[in-house]
Amino acid sequence: MREEKRTLRQQQIETAAYEVLEAKGYGGTSMLSIAKQARASNETLYRWYGDKQGLFQALVTRNAEEVRSHLEAELETDHDALSILETLGPKLLKLLTGERAVALNRAAAADSSGELGETLSKAGREAVFPLLEKVLLRAREEGHLCFEHAAEAVGLYLDLLIGDQQIRRVIGRLPSPSEAFCDERSRRAVQYLGQLLSAR
Repeated sequence: MREEKRTLRQQQIETAAYEVLEAKGYGGTSMLSIAKQARASNETLYRWYGDKQGLFQALVTRNAEEVRSHLEAELETDHDALSILETLGPKLLKLLTGERAVALNRAAAADSSGELGETLSKAGREAVFPLLEKVLLRAREEGHLCFEHAAEAVGLYLDLLIGDQQIRRVIGRLPSPSEAFCDERSRRAVQYLGQLLSAR
């Protein structure tokens, strides 16, 4: 199968997976039900993804790809660390409050096995967190921030940026945020981080 055709087919399968997930929850979702929704063969799904957990790991990984790629690219530059956070913030906030992340988190909360939650953590947070640590360590080296433990500094940044936005989206109490909201919240998160962890 040509690469562009396979990519299109994967997009169709993954869209179908979200549709089945929303309708049936993680426990009620099977590879067969996704295959039927996508009008694909069950064999194709198992060949491409391995199993249901592999498929959802691919969904989480792809959902976080823009943020991870942005961070990796920025870390290769000599850009000021705080400016990296300002450009990252809107992307990260949009990712975590977007429809797909909301669907995955709702399903994870209802999954008593904890399997989807583990997948979300490994392919999402655990993939991005070390990159954020590198950015904040650069900010410390540049003299912008002062802290002892990078993980705690990252946690503070994420608290300032995200707060209760994601959980309020998951429980249906908040609409999807606008670009202007994400931009402003990101700017303020960096401003407050600088004040709380001032190197002066």
